[in-house]
Amino acid sequence: MRIGMTLDYSGDFIGSVGAAKDFEAAGVEIAFVPEAYSFDAVSRLGYLAARTERLEIASGILPIFTRTPSLLAMTAAGLDEVSGGRFTLGLGASGPQVIEGFHGVPYDAPLSRTREVVEICRQVWRGERVVHPGPKYPLPLPAERGTGLGKPLKLVNKLVRSRIPITLAAIGPKNVELTAELAEGWLPVFFHPGKAAEVWGAALTAGLARRDAALGTLDITVTAPLAFSDDVEHLLDRARPQLALYIGGMGARNKNFYARLAGRYGYEREAAHIQDLYLAGKKREAEAAVPEELLRAISLVGTKEHIAGQLEAFAAAGVTTLCVKPLADTHGERLNAVERLRDMLS
Repeated sequence: MRIGMTLDYSGDFIGSVGAAKDFEAAGVEIAFVPEAYSFDAVSRLGYLAARTERLEIASGILPIFTRTPSLLAMTAAGLDEVSGGRFTLGLGASGPQVIEGFHGVPYDAPLSRTREVVEICRQVWRGERVVHPGPKYPLPLPAERGTGLGKPLKLVNKLVRSRIPITLAAIGPKNVELTAELAEGWLPVFFHPGKAAEVWGAALTAGLARRDAALGTLDITVTAPLAFSDDVEHLLDRARPQLALYIGGMGARNKNFYARLAGRYGYEREAAHIQDLYLAGKKREAEAAVPEELLRAISLVGTKEHIAGQLEAFAAAGVTTLCVKPLADTHGERLNAVERLRDMLS
């Protein structure tokens, strides 16, 4: 397994990039830059590319609804050039609250849109004149939907790579199946290694059965809090706010993909309670309601022996990239945690 990190998108990003070189030396191989309803990830990825030398960089994630497929392909090709071939295009559907509320774009047909986006991006990167039948992204646009003057075009630049890796964020069964079929990588959320086969096994098997061998092995990237310590409960509490936000507030009550995932893990009643509290403005109570069993399962927090066991569980579940979030107060302590993890993985 390789080690990755997600850079802070809501705080001191420039400071995070300054620290990235140290983490690169400590063993981090890939850095993800998120894009929610924050500053855009693309400008920040360009900055990160200029400030690093070997570190792979990835969008984590760009929503498919907010840019055309050709623009996503152009952006990925540009970031791949300025990084010297170090870029991975992370894509996802996001959710209706963000897409319709912040961008004003209808949240429709995420599965078919994702497939078409991937197909068009790869056509652009192959240097072909882009012709795509749709139905969501017909190229060129048919005359009855525009002026009728559109014509097939191709990228004018010479690309660094004709195949830029694509990682898809997915947690629903159909999305995961599509990811296993089409993408180089899969980015799930709060991954429970003990429940992964039960929750996603059938979808992965179905998708992998249709997978092009040229894509290689599916890179499964999971995010996990990291801390070497005996003081487990205190450290796990630091991971509660994010889970409470996702399960309780990242979506409407009847359209929260993360609450549904918690339910599929076996925490349906707890997820509903967290939602009730979070949507009532009781965030602290919602955080306290996050099951400790779930926190422990998705984390690398504990003694060296406990973390070794967790690494075995993640490996058995097929994980190939651990995107860690060190739970420490100082830069030196965070570096030390990554170095210890690197030594265990090597």
